[in-house]
Amino acid sequence: MNGSGGEVREAGGPRLVGVGVGPGDPDLVTVKGVKALRSANVVVVPVMEGSGTGRAEATVLHHVSRERIVRVVLALNEREDRARREAAWDAAGERVAGLLRAHGSVAFATIGDPNVYSTFTYLAQTVGELVPEAVVETVPGITAMQDLAARGGAVLTEGKEPLTLVPVTAGMAVLRRALEGPGTVVAYKFGRRAREVAAALRATGRTEGAVWGSALGLPQESIRPAADLEAAPETGPEAAPETGDTGLPYLSTLIAPARRESRGGKL
Repeated sequence: MNGSGGEVREAGGPRLVGVGVGPGDPDLVTVKGVKALRSANVVVVPVMEGSGTGRAEATVLHHVSRERIVRVVLALNEREDRARREAAWDAAGERVAGLLRAHGSVAFATIGDPNVYSTFTYLAQTVGELVPEAVVETVPGITAMQDLAARGGAVLTEGKEPLTLVPVTAGMAVLRRALEGPGTVVAYKFGRRAREVAAALRATGRTEGAVWGSALGLPQESIRPAADLEAAPETGPEAAPETGDTGLPYLSTLIAPARRESRGGKL
């Protein structure tokens, strides 16, 4: 499709592009990302079964018309039932493969970056098997840690400091080991285990200067000191991934900056 409603076929064969659309602020979609979304014949957005407009779709709607968007169900909230999760991936891959065959070019919009904890990874593997002649590309996007650093005033790295990104779904032991190290630690997906994260920060002396945020760039945005996590409500597996209806949002991000004693001290 183009601006006049006609469809433009890719001369070089089917093309699937994973486009990172950032954490939620539509102004943080890159110029290249907007071009990729607008030039694709179809824009796919991942959604949970039975859900409304997701974050990726809401961001994309600022840049392309609704009639060019196709929702594809993915088991975004399924972590326990592997068979159900993989069945959803297979079904989504088959749907996108069909769109590629019919329309030639498809953009898949994913929050953050398509190469950082993204559902696009699994989708691209499946589509590559179903449509082996398809070209698969990615357009990088702004990550939540970058946006939180900018909005919360937390410098991610200086000099020789390492930067460690930990999904708290990997377990508290992984986070604790990272916090015991010398560099900045970023924790993703920690909303359901906020009090445990607070305890790990306290035990490793990393609470001071640490900041957490959720819904970055959206009306419900929250950016607060990590010390506030001590008072976070208890949460459980029933919490909704997007809203965290029994506690903090699942997609909360934490930055615990490296310990710094002087300007340029890590050079």
